[in-house]
Amino acid sequence: MRDAGGEGGSGSDPISKSEKDQSWIPKIIKKRVCTTFVEDSFSNGALCQCGGTRDTHASVALGDYFSTAIVNHWDSAQHSSEYPTDAFGELQFAGASKRHSYFLRLSWDTPPSMVYTLMTAHWGLPAPNLVVSVVGGEGRTKVKTWVREVLRQGLVKASQSTGAWILTAGLREGVGRCVGEAVRDHATAASSVSLNKVVALGIASWGLVHNREQLVNPQGSFPAKYYVQNTTRDSCCLDNNYQAFLLVDDGSVGRRGGGTGFRAKLEDYISHQRTGIWGSGSIDIPVLCMLISGEASLLERVDLSLKSSMPWLVLAGSGGMADFLSDVVENLSSAPIVQSSGEGDGEAGPSVDLKDKVAERVKKYFPAESETDKLVERALSIYQNKDLITIYHGEQEGPNDFDTVLLKALVGASKHRASVDASPYNEELKLAVTWNRVDIAKSELFNGDIQWRYEDLEDSMTDALINDKPQFVRLFTENGLNILDYLTYDRLESLYRSVADGTLLYQLLQRRLVERLGTTASAATQSNLQDSPSKVPGHNIPGGPGMMISLFEVSRVLELLVGDVCQTFYYDVLDLEQSSSKRRVLRRAIKLLRGDCLYRQRRCLFPWASLFIWAVLQNRSEMATFFWEMAGESVLSALSGCKILRELSKLEMETESKLSMKELAQRFENVAHDVFSSCYRSNESRSFTLLIRKSPVWGGTTCLQMGMGADTRLFFSHDGVQSLLSQIWWGDMKRNTEVWKLLLTFFCPVLCYTNLISFRTQEDQQQEEEGKPNEDGLGQDNDSLYGHTIFSFSDIKHIEADTQGSYTPRTATIRGVPQPHRPPKRPFIVSRWRQFWYAPVTSFLGNVLMYFLFLLLFAYVLLVDFKPPPPSGPAITEYVLYFWVFTIVCEEIRETFFLGTMTWRQRIRVYIQDVWNICDLTAIILFIIGLICRMFQWSYGFGRDILCVDYMVFTLRLIHIFAIHKQLGPKIIIVGKMMKDVFFFLFFLGVWLMAYGVANQALIYSYDPRLDRIFRRVFYRPYLHIFGQIPVEEMDVGKQWDMPCTDNVTLIEDGAEPCRTLYSNWLVVILLVVYLLVTNILLINLLIAMFSYTFSEVQANSDIYWKFQRYNLIVQYHSRPSLAPPFIILSHLNLFIKRIIRKVPSMKIRHFVLQLRGKAANRLMTWETIRKEDFLTAQNKIQKSSDSERLKRMSVKVDGVLKHLTDSQDFDHRLRALENEMEYCSNALSWIVDTLAQGSTFKPPRPPPTLRDAFPSSSSST
Repeated sequence: MRDAGGEGGSGSDPISKSEKDQSWIPKIIKKRVCTTFVEDSFSNGALCQCGGTRDTHASVALGDYFSTAIVNHWDSAQHSSEYPTDAFGELQFAGASKRHSYFLRLSWDTPPSMVYTLMTAHWGLPAPNLVVSVVGGEGRTKVKTWVREVLRQGLVKASQSTGAWILTAGLREGVGRCVGEAVRDHATAASSVSLNKVVALGIASWGLVHNREQLVNPQGSFPAKYYVQNTTRDSCCLDNNYQAFLLVDDGSVGRRGGGTGFRAKLEDYISHQRTGIWGSGSIDIPVLCMLISGEASLLERVDLSLKSSMPWLVLAGSGGMADFLSDVVENLSSAPIVQSSGEGDGEAGPSVDLKDKVAERVKKYFPAESETDKLVERALSIYQNKDLITIYHGEQEGPNDFDTVLLKALVGASKHRASVDASPYNEELKLAVTWNRVDIAKSELFNGDIQWRYEDLEDSMTDALINDKPQFVRLFTENGLNILDYLTYDRLESLYRSVADGTLLYQLLQRRLVERLGTTASAATQSNLQDSPSKVPGHNIPGGPGMMISLFEVSRVLELLVGDVCQTFYYDVLDLEQSSSKRRVLRRAIKLLRGDCLYRQRRCLFPWASLFIWAVLQNRSEMATFFWEMAGESVLSALSGCKILRELSKLEMETESKLSMKELAQRFENVAHDVFSSCYRSNESRSFTLLIRKSPVWGGTTCLQMGMGADTRLFFSHDGVQSLLSQIWWGDMKRNTEVWKLLLTFFCPVLCYTNLISFRTQEDQQQEEEGKPNEDGLGQDNDSLYGHTIFSFSDIKHIEADTQGSYTPRTATIRGVPQPHRPPKRPFIVSRWRQFWYAPVTSFLGNVLMYFLFLLLFAYVLLVDFKPPPPSGPAITEYVLYFWVFTIVCEEIRETFFLGTMTWRQRIRVYIQDVWNICDLTAIILFIIGLICRMFQWSYGFGRDILCVDYMVFTLRLIHIFAIHKQLGPKIIIVGKMMKDVFFFLFFLGVWLMAYGVANQALIYSYDPRLDRIFRRVFYRPYLHIFGQIPVEEMDVGKQWDMPCTDNVTLIEDGAEPCRTLYSNWLVVILLVVYLLVTNILLINLLIAMFSYTFSEVQANSDIYWKFQRYNLIVQYHSRPSLAPPFIILSHLNLFIKRIIRKVPSMKIRHFVLQLRGKAANRLMTWETIRKEDFLTAQNKIQKSSDSERLKRMSVKVDGVLKHLTDSQDFDHRLRALENEMEYCSNALSWIVDTLAQGSTFKPPRPPPTLRDAFPSSSSST
């Protein structure tokens, strides 16, 4: 009491917070104090029957001598009163390095619901999947060795695999001490993941605990220091291996059994709570009482709990009550029960013969008990509920399969309570799911003997999904659960509502919910928290705001994560328009969700993909991997999972979760790369189609678009992806065409009709598209026509010119009819011209050449022909430059706002994300500012300066153009990485430069108010020192200085040069030496080391980076018109006429998109699935051949051998017992034969038989 309160009340903020959080406990939880002194006749008036001395009782308890005189027996309910509890908080065992335990002193009649909520919501104990209440074995009775092994290798090990609570008295004596040591040993040996799975909970009588006064502190103890003396012996001290203690107070001191009633009520309450997150499990929490030895007084406890259908597991052979019950249940089970009239209550009672047998066993096991009649009645009552009792012969069976014993005991009890219509194996399945024991389910339930119905697996499937048990999800799917029937949109919403409230997904969903509901959501949150059960702070209930989450919130979260590469999910389910504004969509969604929400009854259109998204959003690795295996479009699904996880990792604040998300994202990228490798090896042409196919599952995106959004450099570095990009880049020209041939043909177009450049022929393209004659979209729309000819850029142009708008319902109905998809054949002159000029590489070459001309014109204007402001200027060349920049601006606007199907906000966001687009935007803005300023006389010089700087920006733009080059591209990436190192270096240099510059200026010149000189000498001159420009005559007064100077303050203020200070010049020289030493040696070498590290790190992966960035450039020039600025204005006018006036839809609105329908899409998906299965099969073979898997298989075999050896030992025991019985029978028969032979009563017809050798062959062989 003394120091605990002081330590708890004062300390760091966390301690103060804990004290504040638990300040409500004394207002609700009470203790009991004896208020009536009932004299104990055996103590000569010194003690009360409560066990306390006369001195410990208050004067009120001693005052009424008359009332105490007539009381014969002390009763807690009548003779004790409740007061606010004075012992609660955290417990620290002196000398133990273990983390703190929780403790609470409470009255025996405290509602168990309040205590359970406190333990789970406030103390943070994980909700149990099983509760095992160990009864008996208290006191200083010696625990048998095999019982210790059952507790250690059986109970605690099984509890660890199921996530159980173990209830004992929690004291360092008897069975409680054995359980504590077993929990400690398993926690030490187990992995960190399973450390918190087993919760050892001690429920003891407050008056029985030694040194309990150390726990008393009315304000709570945080922590209370608890000293234990002589820990090697059994005592009634608290055990430091328990996570929590409930110290039940009935007002007595030193009496056992005070917490029995509360413990039984707590067990009954927990047995009516649901398992899983927020009680989302399919069954109530199973509670099992385990009886070890015990005294006769426990008979009442067993009887009362059996009447409330609580199952019991009795350890036969442990002694005491356990042996008695095992004898009664097993040996009297064959005795008939003759029903007779009961005593007044009309119930059927047992026969007199059975009663006598029970009475005989009561006298045998409890000879010292006087009230045998009551014990017999209790035993008979227990015998009538014997179906709830399981007898376990631990000494014979061993502790290895104890978890199976627990399961069968609970299943037997549940079958006793189950209804007639329920499946007999349903409860066993639910228990196996709750405990996550898929091995038991496979061996006992899914071995082919049981025909499971969909209704039996439905609830267990939900339990397995919510509580992250992927092995059971796989098991149910393989054994008859149809996911199409299971996953409706209503159930999908319920899965999102079950997300744990501490996760990032929950926070994102809640933000979107608040946006939809406005302030009502926050008000509902507050009211739900205030109305929570037991008014315990921090208690989360499933009826909170999370229950209002719908698919609209899910779609908004997915829009945040992947909205830049695909259309919004679930909008078609909610009947929302993709292109509508956010406000309109929000109003429509609110109106829909206020109605009947008929969409919730419909089946989910893509169930596996929806579950995959749900698992990925929660960062559930194994679950997401299984759903990916089951979902179609495996490459795109893996890339989508990678994209979602990398976007989530940017929002996640916890380091561990962020790293796990990045790791899982990298795993999905590797999987996408490997599966695509399998596809590419199988069929190159189909793999190209796979990359550009528009997916109906993933919002109309393609593998290339999703891979680009997910930043999957490894995937883009694959030879198949690069081969497709190269094929698109070169169009109809051969990929081995030399650049000089292109340049020559560019300046002399007539050469394209010669054999200088090789073009792919019709036969070559047909050979490349061999193997997919019907895949390229029989009866498709215009996007699919664009897809057929994606490998021939000239044909794309032809389709754009000639076949746009030709889509009719008739063409959509054609299926399976092989027909050529090539456009009508043009004359050779036209077709060859288009083949050369419409290829992206030609467009790129034209843009590069024209850009050089633009820079030359810009330089000429700035250097030679930059005229004064109007009316004398600008010159004609400058007007040409203005027009040229105008065409560049038009092209930037077209690329930003007139390509793709995204909203304008998404377009702007994507545009700004590219560094080179920011460079273009900066160059254009500077040019406009310079143009405006140069038109006026007063700002003419400033405008020219801006245009000079702008020329530098336009010139730097050349770096991006040359990113396509195989040698220059990687080097450009390395330079970009090194620029980050330069910024870090400049930070260190700036700090040191400013420190030296200010000190140097102040030491050399005592007074110099001119800011221009100060700036030059504080910043500019020290910067030049780094490169060796050191004016020694200014720094060192020993050198002659030829500049006139003055010490007159007035002249200095007028601008005269101040003279140097002489007396502190020695310090200036020292600072100069130190400055040069740090900058030229330390910082410069640091920069060189950073550059070297960056180069060595990036050089290994620079090729991968370059291949990834190459995609952006190819997409840009693929979508760009063939003409380069300034002639691109003609293409813009052509596009304006076609799009705005003629309303011809664009063929290039989507980059690299091929829309497949019907049989073509099914064939491609089937082929991709086969390739994925081949990949998974190969992975399984590699995994099985690994050393770890071999060790696992060897371990299983060794366990099987040990089990057979154990069984053989059991057979040896049985054979020995049989031999003993046979020997006895033989001796008895011999005695009978001798007796009859010696008697003369009758004459035997033949002599007695003689003993012959039973194994003559074995004897002869020896």
